[in-house]
Amino acid sequence: MNISKFSQNLCVNLAIVVSLLALTSCSSAYYSAMEKVGIHKRDIMVDRVEAAKESQEEAQEQFKSALEEMTALINFDGGELEDQYNVIQEQYENSKEAAELVSSRIEKVEDVSDALFDEWQDEIGQISSVNLKRQSSLKFKETQRRYKTLIKSMHKAESKMAPVLTALKDNSLFLKHNLNAQAVGALQGEMIAIEKDVSSLIKDMNTAIEQSQKFIDMLEK
Repeated sequence: MNISKFSQNLCVNLAIVVSLLALTSCSSAYYSAMEKVGIHKRDIMVDRVEAAKESQEEAQEQFKSALEEMTALINFDGGELEDQYNVIQEQYENSKEAAELVSSRIEKVEDVSDALFDEWQDEIGQISSVNLKRQSSLKFKETQRRYKTLIKSMHKAESKMAPVLTALKDNSLFLKHNLNAQAVGALQGEMIAIEKDVSSLIKDMNTAIEQSQKFIDMLEK
């Protein structure tokens, strides 16, 4: 390998490592500061799962709205197509923003979960009573199991947003380049796939929302 190229790659990798360490350090400092005022990682976990759930509910409504506007476009019967294009473009931008918020909040859930489970496991090792250690270990394993189910459902729903966003963008750009009745006719063939994708997305988001509430209820017991 060229030495210059190797040096560049090394610098990039070091920069990534430093950034990750900085983020980890910031998270640790944040959790420590919150604990000093009586807000523990479990409390933060509940808040972040709730926030993720709310963002998924909002995303559901946004994608439903986008589908409704696409349906209205297909049923277009006179008027300014450019106005309709602007509506579709706005729906795409709003949907993209909603999807990014969902992903961001899932990342925050994962961050605090890592810190919570690491701390919990370390503290179990500090318990001298065999009986109490066993009970804490069982609670730890059950919470971790439920969390894995939750985060899996969140990521599954998250993955369903990309195909819908792609379809919305494709349709928006196609309409922009062909502001005529023929363009609307061409988009009709795309609607079946979009409706199917949105339906699948909403179904998986409902599952994730349900799992979120169950997890919150368990943590608050």
